[in-house]
Amino acid sequence: MSDENHSAKNHSAEPARTEPARTVQLDRHLVRALAHPMRNRILGLLRVYGPQTATTLAGRLGVNTGATSYHLRQLADAGLVVEDDSRGNARDRWWKSAHQGTEFNAAELLDQEPELALGFLHGVGQTYAENIFGFIDAMQTMPEDWRDASVLSDYFFHLRADQLDVMMREVMAVLEKYKTPDLTAPLPEGAEQVTVQIQAFPRETR
Repeated sequence: MSDENHSAKNHSAEPARTEPARTVQLDRHLVRALAHPMRNRILGLLRVYGPQTATTLAGRLGVNTGATSYHLRQLADAGLVVEDDSRGNARDRWWKSAHQGTEFNAAELLDQEPELALGFLHGVGQTYAENIFGFIDAMQTMPEDWRDASVLSDYFFHLRADQLDVMMREVMAVLEKYKTPDLTAPLPEGAEQVTVQIQAFPRETR
């Protein structure tokens, strides 16, 4: 994605990169709602594919409708999803994400709610890993131009924390140029949904 599903922001001085109405800042209360990995996945699906029912979400996730209904209610109680009144009826409830993206200060959350924050972050990491494995599994049948354009790589640097901070700000500025305002809108001709994942962190030295 860049579905802007989750964006870790560890620098309080960094200016917001999205309109406030489109982004929710994760606090200790919201992290409780997202600590379950399935809720992370449901929220991501709604942000990428638009409004869905508990039944369609269950089909995508390979679980029963009771499970998705329960997790949707938990997300709704937290204000992260809302009913889409323009679709369905009393027996066929549609849900949509209340925001396009989530921002959070990982260091702050780990100080406030360490166990819940770790559970949430592990869920985010699991989703990123699944994205990569899904790409690898699809490479064999992927059109050649998309295989050539795709990147699966890592880089190593010797940096101070302030240098890494500057690098990430510059990278994010480039991504902002290509940001899609509405990921649920119809794809332009020749376009595909593209995910750009960024992880930058100090490695354990030996």
